[in-house]
Amino acid sequence: QVQLVESGGGLVQAGGSLRLSCAASGSIFSINTMGWYRQAPGKQRELVATITYAGMTNYADSVKGRFAISRNNARNTVALQMNSLKPEDTAVYYCNADIRRVDSIRVGREYWGQGTQVTVSS
Repeated sequence: QVQLVESGGGLVQAGGSLRLSCAASGSIFSINTMGWYRQAPGKQRELVATITYAGMTNYADSVKGRFAISRNNARNTVALQMNSLKPEDTAVYYCNADIRRVDSIRVGREYWGQGTQVTVSS
């Protein structure tokens, strides 16, 4: 069994900052890419940022220069530092990870967290 648990969402005023964290636990052999996605009401889920095991990052154009993704491979965690938040950043943020389990090391599978609400007021 593998779980991703997010924390750190909340309500913040425009221009403020929030930090999201996600911890993966369970029968984990290895984790490749980890990332954050978001889904606003009435919209499709979209990529926010990803980071590989080696630390290579990728960001949506809408968050470049404002958000920073990081990870701790020893602790199986990923974080998203969000600065200069805008009302359009309001969404449920989901942690995502490509994980190989101890009982299935040849096959990676995508796991999702339960989501954490981020609300930015104007």
